[in-house]
Amino acid sequence: MERYERNFALEGIGHEGQEKLSKARVLVIGAGGLGSPLLYYLAAVGIGNLGIIDHDIVEESNLQRQIIHNTSNVGESKVNSAATKIALLNPYCKVVQYNTYFTETNGPELVEAYDFVVDCCDTHAVKYLINDICVASNVPYCHGAVLGYRGEVMTILPGTANYRTVFNESPAEGTYDTAREVGVLGSAAGIVGSIQATEVIKYFTGVGELLVNTLLLIDTLKMEFHKLKVK
Repeated sequence: MERYERNFALEGIGHEGQEKLSKARVLVIGAGGLGSPLLYYLAAVGIGNLGIIDHDIVEESNLQRQIIHNTSNVGESKVNSAATKIALLNPYCKVVQYNTYFTETNGPELVEAYDFVVDCCDTHAVKYLINDICVASNVPYCHGAVLGYRGEVMTILPGTANYRTVFNESPAEGTYDTAREVGVLGSAAGIVGSIQATEVIKYFTGVGELLVNTLLLIDTLKMEFHKLKVK
């Protein structure tokens, strides 16, 4: 009761909404720049079941933006590092670790085991794969991306506009900028991950309006937020 008293006070959440959050099953693909703030906020708000899939280990260059990890975790698997922090924050949140790649082979089974999926990965190919599997499985998900000072968020429900209907197909290698080349502002990743967490909370509680058929574009240099309606 004490842990979630500020949630209980929120119009649209209350005790009933908190119960829904405690039963929710959310799969997070990527425990990096977007996954870090997202996982912290989902655990803090009381999401009962979190699955984390990531094949990487923590590197020192990650720490500039991947705030769920710290210096002592360098060399450790990201899923284990993230799960340890979540347990310290909220021991009532059950975490399942998947220290592997998200692929065409394991993707469908993973997605169908959860109520909602969050795309926090950083590669085009995996983003399209997440989209295609979630759409085929009728599992809702939230797309997020960040590069440089900019980011974007979009929520996809069964029957609404999805990532592939907006962007058609993955760009060819060498035709786009990468985070290694242009950098990533850590706080921009924090903004995107926090918005994704908010979309998850809204989905399970039914409060507010989701970013469906809408691509939210974020420019932190100008501090501008634009909603682009999509079909």
